[in-house]
Amino acid sequence: MANFKVVVSDPKEARAYQLNIKDAEANALIGKSIGDIVDGAIFGLAGYKVKITGGCDSSGFVMKPDLPGPRRQRILVAVGVGYSPKLPGQRRRKMMRGKEIAPDIVQINAKVVEYGSKSIRALLGLETAEEAKAE
Repeated sequence: MANFKVVVSDPKEARAYQLNIKDAEANALIGKSIGDIVDGAIFGLAGYKVKITGGCDSSGFVMKPDLPGPRRQRILVAVGVGYSPKLPGQRRRKMMRGKEIAPDIVQINAKVVEYGSKSIRALLGLETAEEAKAE
């Protein structure tokens, strides 16, 4: 059984929400890739559309959007996700993970691209009674 920590960012409110996804919802994410847009109901956000933007595995290796497949690979990088060169033109061989979500991924990063009728705070049960009255 796959378990994921999903960090959903809301660009409109400039906030991020961390969710734990298990079992059937987690299995729905396996095989998806960075850049895919999925239904927010998987995360408990009915009516929302969410775009997968990245993630990492249990050892901390980041997912690279231009590396195909779900496995780890040692690649030569000069710029991009997971590497910041110290000198201009410097390259380094680093271990990175492909863009496809596999069961050994621990964290998935995502952002909201299409909003629903209710607020995210209301759907996740984080809203207080005073905030609900204000809307």
